[in-house]
Amino acid sequence: MHDVYTPFPIHGLDRAMGLRDTSLHTAGFIYAITGTCTALGFISWIFTQSWPLNIGGKPHFALPAWIPIIFELTVLFSAVGMVLTFCYLCQMAPFVKKHHFHLRATDDLFVMVIEPGTKASDEDIISFLKAAGAVETNVQEAETGWWLGTYDKDTKPFEVREARTA
Repeated sequence: MHDVYTPFPIHGLDRAMGLRDTSLHTAGFIYAITGTCTALGFISWIFTQSWPLNIGGKPHFALPAWIPIIFELTVLFSAVGMVLTFCYLCQMAPFVKKHHFHLRATDDLFVMVIEPGTKASDEDIISFLKAAGAVETNVQEAETGWWLGTYDKDTKPFEVREARTA
């Protein structure tokens, strides 16, 4: 089993398929620490080295006044970083062409992508799925790898072409 596309989330499906847990929370923590260090370093450099101001006799390193800015940059770095990491891990980008297995996949159909190995042929898998109650089975050849080209030079998926008659 290579992948499963469902119209709604199914809890436990990733464990049943043998997928490991995501590392997105670790990346979010690293991005948050980066945002905190960036804010703290930049603010302390500005107010102590680059442009020190004496405002009412307050110290140059006034940490309590910087807490809102540090918090905002922590949240900004972690949110933007996790969105970009999620898009990278899921191989989602507007310029990446993916293979669409079925027009109604994730709309109201369940789609299982099975790569036959050396022990099973396409006919064996189709007969097993039909015996298990599959409504529709088909065999498709998909390109390997996640970079499958761009949409600007090819036709869009499921593009309707009108037949021209002379």
